[in-house]
Amino acid sequence: MLRAMLKFNKGLMKMPIPWRLWVMLLALVNLVVPLFFIDSSEAQVVVVVFLIGALLMTILTALTGFSRLLGLGHILWFPLLFFLWTRLDQIPGDEPLGIWLRALLVINAISLAIDVSDVARYLSGERGEVVEGL
Repeated sequence: MLRAMLKFNKGLMKMPIPWRLWVMLLALVNLVVPLFFIDSSEAQVVVVVFLIGALLMTILTALTGFSRLLGLGHILWFPLLFFLWTRLDQIPGDEPLGIWLRALLVINAISLAIDVSDVARYLSGERGEVVEGL
C-alpha cells in the first residue's frame, strides 16, 4: 500500500502544471479550508469524504496504476454534493461558511464532470497510465 501511495503522489507531481494547480485547489477547498469550519457537520463530512477518496485513489493506483480510473476515487462526491446542496437554505451565502460551501459545490461538480469523462475513457479502452515514467 505504501508503494501505491508513493506512486499516486509521484503521479500527481508529474502531471502538467495546470492539472497540479487544479489538484491543489481541490485539496485546498476539500481539506484545508474545512478545518476553519471544523465545528460544522458540513466541514466534518467534507474532510472525511476527502480522506476516503484519497484512500480509494491509493487502492486504485495499486490495482490499475496512475490511470483514468482514479476518477472513481471521487464517487462519494455525488452523495456529498447532494448532502451539501440540501444544507444551502440553512447557511447564508454571505457568511464565510456559506461562501466556502457554495464554492466547494461548484469546484467539486466541475471535478466530477472531469472524473466521469476519465472513467468513461478508461472503460472505453484508455487504460494506460496518464503520466509517464512512474
